[in-house]
Amino acid sequence: MNPNCTQKLQKMSLWPSNIHLQDYSEPNESWSPEMRQLYDQYIALCEVRTDGGEVKTGPWQKLPSYNRTLKHGIVAAQRPKTIDPRARLFTRNVEEKGAAFEYVVFMNDQERRCVCVFQSGHLLEGPPGYVHAGAVATMFSTVTTTLSMLFGRVLTANLNLNFRSPVPLGSVSLIHSAVDKVEGRKIFVTCRMTSIDESKLYTDATALFLSGKLGHVFGTKSV
Repeated sequence: MNPNCTQKLQKMSLWPSNIHLQDYSEPNESWSPEMRQLYDQYIALCEVRTDGGEVKTGPWQKLPSYNRTLKHGIVAAQRPKTIDPRARLFTRNVEEKGAAFEYVVFMNDQERRCVCVFQSGHLLEGPPGYVHAGAVATMFSTVTTTLSMLFGRVLTANLNLNFRSPVPLGSVSLIHSAVDKVEGRKIFVTCRMTSIDESKLYTDATALFLSGKLGHVFGTKSV
């Protein structure tokens, strides 16, 4: 990944680099063969080998995923009384592996797009045998926000989803997201969720994010 983009994403996560954290996007025993195959497919794109045999960073980069955002970050340091130590990131608040959101995001900052491999767990049921629409919306929010963070700290201004077909519970799907355009502080993003062979469209969406200093939102001056 471009070093500048990596720094932006590290700043957005608000995690200091010297703290060891569990990466919840690493493979575990709950992953289906399809989930693992797609993971391996994109991991292979994270490195390229030159004609001389040298291994270099490829166009794609796997992003880590933790269960806290503000625990050790800038906002936590400035507003410690408002941070509940029990708080957990919504998509990473279930310890049972495979029970809820199993996902991994790969970023291509050069093309300003990302792909998420998502496997839904049994706790995400809505209609019998299918994923709850709110869980689908959560993943769209997660993926589009992650992509927009290439431009710094952002806030979601709008997320508009079209549910085309229900997602089978326990299945693996792909979520593709791309930056459509940037106008000043406004970042326009498109996103779609499909079956792993991309023959079935489950949901598509558009999103608008606002970038810039967000201190007035968090009640700080430096964020």
